[in-house]
Amino acid sequence: MEGVLLTGSAQAGLAGECVRCLEPIEDETEVRFQELFVYDDTRDSEQNSEDDEVSMLQGDLLDLEPLLRDAVVLALPFQPVCQDDCPGLCTECGARLADDPDHSHEAAIDPRWAKLAHLEPEQDSPRDPD
Repeated sequence: MEGVLLTGSAQAGLAGECVRCLEPIEDETEVRFQELFVYDDTRDSEQNSEDDEVSMLQGDLLDLEPLLRDAVVLALPFQPVCQDDCPGLCTECGARLADDPDHSHEAAIDPRWAKLAHLEPEQDSPRDPD
């Protein structure tokens, strides 16, 4: 009596990138939704200004865009990954660790001692006993 109760499901294609390795991701999702669209004449003017969250029929038409958008956005993963065990990128050079699992770097030199790396070691020469 108040309006039209809409129940349904929708499929949507998703495209994005992995938050760990930045590789493109393509997937599909299916969402279910239910919404009551009320008739325009069943609401009085006082409730109209107070309650903007109620979906309304526009003549004989339903506007499904906000309903579908909200349902799909809520179904999106918060941090999408290409694989559950995606190792991500190297923190030093940015190489993708899934392509080279044995990727490694030399031990970092302490910046306080970095200038000493440029010094050449002295050659051992016999000392003068004098």
